[in-house]
Amino acid sequence: MIPKTVKISVIVTTRDRAASLKRLLASFDALEQSDHVSLELLIVDNGSSDSSKDVVLAQQVKSLKYDLKFYVEPMRGQSSAINCGLRHCRGEIICLVDDDVVMDPRWITGILASYELNQFDALQGRILPGVDPQGYPADLNRLYYYNIPIVDHGDEMKAIRGLTGAHMTFRRAVYERVGFFNVKLGPGASGFSGDTEFSRRISAAGFRLGYTPHAIVYHELSPLRYGRKYNRAVQYRKGLSRSVYRRDSIAFSVLPKLVLNCLRFSFYLSLGSDARIYRTEGRIWRFVGYLVGQLRRGIGKAPMSE
Repeated sequence: MIPKTVKISVIVTTRDRAASLKRLLASFDALEQSDHVSLELLIVDNGSSDSSKDVVLAQQVKSLKYDLKFYVEPMRGQSSAINCGLRHCRGEIICLVDDDVVMDPRWITGILASYELNQFDALQGRILPGVDPQGYPADLNRLYYYNIPIVDHGDEMKAIRGLTGAHMTFRRAVYERVGFFNVKLGPGASGFSGDTEFSRRISAAGFRLGYTPHAIVYHELSPLRYGRKYNRAVQYRKGLSRSVYRRDSIAFSVLPKLVLNCLRFSFYLSLGSDARIYRTEGRIWRFVGYLVGQLRRGIGKAPMSE
């Protein structure tokens, strides 16, 4: 019996990353296709001032194995751009990937197998470190230094609590029940946590979240993201974003954890433990960001936008 054709929609939001977008599109050209898959790729530009549009237009004139669509979302914010893609996509399986990743050639096969093998409604794909602009791979002993999302829970599928937006997928029924992304969250708004809040709503609606090692993307390494300064800024923004949708107890949760991590930071600093210093410093700034966000809410202001 010949299986029915499965339609997969991949939504990529982009802003001023023409070179990264070009690499991503090249990886789509290299995907191993299946006769029983109809693939559409939706690129949603969110206010680029570089040559991103030209990159997509040049791709559209090629003979492609997939349907490439291009949209412009005028409302600033990645969540708004994702929502634009959700309104226009037609797939039974919907996938969100960032514009600074490249796809493993066997990605389509991995997605199909993952949904066929298990009863998960939403899946977190594997995210592995890619290469830098010169083509050099990451130092595996210092992965934290690159400040990229890495998701690798091993070689078996398993249930998880949340999804990372750089490479997440879900059945259309999930989106139809849960709805759009929160436009107050994510890059261009509070900075982060659009994927986290969306995951919480998926779970609250009774859907099952899982991890799959079979669908892989590789995240590019950008020198602009390296080091502690960038990590501090990122974690602070994550704290601001968390203050939008969470109400953690300041007295019994946030402040005690902040003090504890300050003590840990001092201890790790005395030991010269670089990785622990790095991660603990990040936690400190995340708690500080949360406190600042709650303070701004208390005086009638929203968390800072980017």
